[in-house]
Amino acid sequence: MYKSYCRIYQNVFYVFAHFLPWREPELLQGKNSLNELPRLIKSNGINRLLIVTDKVIVSIGLMDGLLNGLSEEGIDYIIYDETVPNPTINNIEEAVQLYNVNQCKGIIAFGGGSPMDCAKGVGARVARPQKSIPQMKGIFKVLKKIPPLFAVPTTSGTGSEATIAAVITDSKTYDKYAINDLSLIPQVAVLDPMLTVNMPQHITSTTGMDALTHAVEAFIGRSNTQKTKQYSREAVRLIFENLYEVYANGKNLLAREKMQKASFLAGLAFTRAYVGYAHAIAHTLGGFYAAPHGLVNAIVLPYVLEFYGESAHKPLAELADLAKLSVSSETLEQKVERFIAAIKNLNKGMGIPDKVDFIVESDIPLMVKRALAEGNPLYPVPKIMSNKDMTKIYYSIMK
Repeated sequence: MYKSYCRIYQNVFYVFAHFLPWREPELLQGKNSLNELPRLIKSNGINRLLIVTDKVIVSIGLMDGLLNGLSEEGIDYIIYDETVPNPTINNIEEAVQLYNVNQCKGIIAFGGGSPMDCAKGVGARVARPQKSIPQMKGIFKVLKKIPPLFAVPTTSGTGSEATIAAVITDSKTYDKYAINDLSLIPQVAVLDPMLTVNMPQHITSTTGMDALTHAVEAFIGRSNTQKTKQYSREAVRLIFENLYEVYANGKNLLAREKMQKASFLAGLAFTRAYVGYAHAIAHTLGGFYAAPHGLVNAIVLPYVLEFYGESAHKPLAELADLAKLSVSSETLEQKVERFIAAIKNLNKGMGIPDKVDFIVESDIPLMVKRALAEGNPLYPVPKIMSNKDMTKIYYSIMK
């Protein structure tokens, strides 16, 4: 009965989604494309901005060129750089106050997924000042236009520059959840590979695996469209061709550019087709232990794909063929085994472990409850997990 309810919910939502006004951000892409952003912002009549970022970005001077460009265009700005990994409600409230006090007219999100999620949260609060972040948890609870949002990703993984989601952590309850609304899709996304060439290896690897998780979970789910399948296929191909290369040779600008494209396409895919249990589990581990999202996704993904079994064999075999990991004479099961093994080998080659060492056993029941609440009934996964199934995954990934 429970599984039937989940499937009915997903099918109704899938039909409903076809009538929504989906859109994609305007793209500035290619080497030094960031230089075009100040002029574009000026052309939109915006003369005062909030820039949401973090202290690392500021300390290494990655924004200096942008700040000079904004000044040359006569655009005033205020910087909020207190964003933490797994951004909190407190981060958003502090940034909202800066936005309001300085009478800003737009927002630049500059950094990885955390600044982008924080900036989206700011936009939601500005649009709905009478609603708290917890009150906007879930689907379509913003429902008002947010200030113009310009997303400048400095990693290749989160895809937040293309999505309807902002993932927020409540530091009091350790709950990590998403606000999902079409209004949160950025107006403009800047894909400038120059911003990623000095990304550390461990960030390159884990954010790249985050993008792979997005693409795979979107592709094997049951709410795909022709477009999302196309986006997922292209993202998976690009990641298998380029991720290890950018990990080993970070200065390869062409490979960096292709990874940015893969991350963006994976974002487009999952914002419409959704993700799966790997993300539900990763969100709990991020909320409880501040674990890096991409790292946990990379570790969890093979376990979840193995759980799906035959229910995901056909799409995973297609991805194995696409990534040139299989041969035509193999069975579907053999191709899937190769695909999952390739994920494990990619992790191993980039120094990503196959288990985590920070899970507190007494936390598992609550994490299982929250992961299932996130995943069911919303995520159109190939096979629905029970409490027992989910608990087994948590124990499997414990070192």
